[in-house]
Amino acid sequence: MGMDLIDKTAVVTGGTKGIGYAIAEALLKNGVKVLLCGRDKASVQSAAERLAVHGEVEAAECDVRNEGQVRMLFEHCAVSFGGVDILINNAGMGYFGKTVEEMTGDEFRQTLETNLFGVFYACHYAIPHLKHRGGGYIINISSLAGQNAHPRMAAYNASKFGLNGFSEALMQEVRQDDIKVSYICPGSVNTEFGGDSVSDQKSWQIQPEDVAQVVLDLLAMNQRSLPSKVEIRPSKPPAK
Repeated sequence: MGMDLIDKTAVVTGGTKGIGYAIAEALLKNGVKVLLCGRDKASVQSAAERLAVHGEVEAAECDVRNEGQVRMLFEHCAVSFGGVDILINNAGMGYFGKTVEEMTGDEFRQTLETNLFGVFYACHYAIPHLKHRGGGYIINISSLAGQNAHPRMAAYNASKFGLNGFSEALMQEVRQDDIKVSYICPGSVNTEFGGDSVSDQKSWQIQPEDVAQVVLDLLAMNQRSLPSKVEIRPSKPPAK
């Protein structure tokens, strides 16, 4: 049997749109209580209001680059929902189209602090809560760019390569505590991430709800099995 999702509690970072929003919606529809976080207070509140038709959801302003804010996020969840069972590390950013020579130190730092340090902070503060509940699940949203390097994406590549290694090490640390750790590596997803746009012309791309389905499938896996890494890519990209 997989995890019984009814009345479980999930923290979803970067949940105001795109993949994070789709994951939060899917969890709510399956009985999970969700604490949604994002950097912009108005955006995360608006997202939570739209999602409230599906279940019990709260909004929290949190910049995952700020360790103190992340700690307060999990304290908020414990007070509001009594604990944490599921952590979805989705918050991410990237600067694309810039060479290493052109990129600033601040841009490189922001990318690593969001995509890697933020995941560390969230896991660091979530794990005691998960242990207190007798186990749980951490799912990190990575990218195929975490194994395939591309020019003009060095900072993003570095952050996602690092995230994949971090996820695999963490998985081995907490598996005896009945905490599962998986990371999902999507390819081209039709979102606004990185300045992209959502359009019907890109319907061949992975949709956010496809990644959300993978999350549900992972949570449904028998407790004895752990798909630690999942790659997902468009099944029929345009022919070259």
